[in-house]
Amino acid sequence: MPVSAHTEQFIAALKASFDAGTFVKVSLGNYKGTEEALKQILMRRVVIKREDKLAFTYRYKTRDVVKNYNLDEAISLITAYLDNGFKIATLFTTDKDLILEELNNGKVVLRESKASGKAVPSASHDQEKVRLIKADSKPYLTELKITDAEGKVFKNAQDKYRQINHYIEILSALIKELPAGTTKKVADMGSGKGYLTFALYDYLHSVLHLETEVIGVEYRQDMVDLCNQVAAKSDFAQLRFVQGTIEDYQANDVNLLIALHACDTATDDAIFKGIKANAELIVVAPCCHKQIRREMEKNKAKNDVSFLTKYGIFLERQAEMVTDGIRALILEYFGYKTKVFEFISDAHTPKNVLVVGVKGKALSAERKAEVLEKIKASKAYFGIDYHHLERLLEL
Repeated sequence: MPVSAHTEQFIAALKASFDAGTFVKVSLGNYKGTEEALKQILMRRVVIKREDKLAFTYRYKTRDVVKNYNLDEAISLITAYLDNGFKIATLFTTDKDLILEELNNGKVVLRESKASGKAVPSASHDQEKVRLIKADSKPYLTELKITDAEGKVFKNAQDKYRQINHYIEILSALIKELPAGTTKKVADMGSGKGYLTFALYDYLHSVLHLETEVIGVEYRQDMVDLCNQVAAKSDFAQLRFVQGTIEDYQANDVNLLIALHACDTATDDAIFKGIKANAELIVVAPCCHKQIRREMEKNKAKNDVSFLTKYGIFLERQAEMVTDGIRALILEYFGYKTKVFEFISDAHTPKNVLVVGVKGKALSAERKAEVLEKIKASKAYFGIDYHHLERLLEL
């Protein structure tokens, strides 16, 4: 949307409503820009450390991202967004609503309508968020030391509780893409203490009301015993934990396969199991990309990024991207629509990449040949003799 006199009027009205205390919110929509998966931006007023700000909620297909800006920064961003990608903006106030829109013929119009009837919302930065997993005296949350017996989240478990809900929010969006009735059996590979496994079972059964069997696969027997005890106390009849490795687990009838932070080639083992099971959904958060890094270090290919990869930290990051990029290509080869996006696993740990495969239609022979050629070219470019997942699938 080009910056016009109408745009300037819209911005002036926004500032005036902010000053007058009549501001409710702003919405930017009909996005036609280049940022992948961005759908909408919503803005509301917040007060942080006694300073007025606008909280921008960036709505993507599978997640929301919130960033806070002071009014001057927010105005600059809104103006830029209207000039680059968003075709409609709506200012909601207690007096009236203003709609700024770029029509199909390129003309920009500004319309006024009656106020939507909404009161000025609270500016508290700490508004209570609606959680998919509610802390309301659930036995598993108490047993795992997330809440007390009354359902109050312990202070030292707040981060873990938020992590659990963040994880379920991501999975809920992905599960909704699947055909109805297909989520019959879930395997959580490397389930650990089971925080996320229990939460997923709770969501599938208590929120979606599915009769889904959920299995946690964990190598440490003490963790398996603990989690089975908690499952029994929670009366989760279709949840069980088994001892074993990802490599050895038989996942032939799994519809949804998850592996968060499986180290190095264990992530490949998990993807391999999911592909062989023809799972509807495969979700992995890879960790420790050692196999490809060793290949790149051994062969030291000369290419356009050699000036970066001569430094250890950049080589490590490049190896991560190459490893997961080839994983995504392999998933595509086997008919999965692939997504790669950021997953913040914990407030005190680095951001991670989530690689997602949603089962789609089988590729044509021509397209499969193109994907194989891309994998081959990528390996040659970075000096990679083999990728573990490629070897498992005998490509």
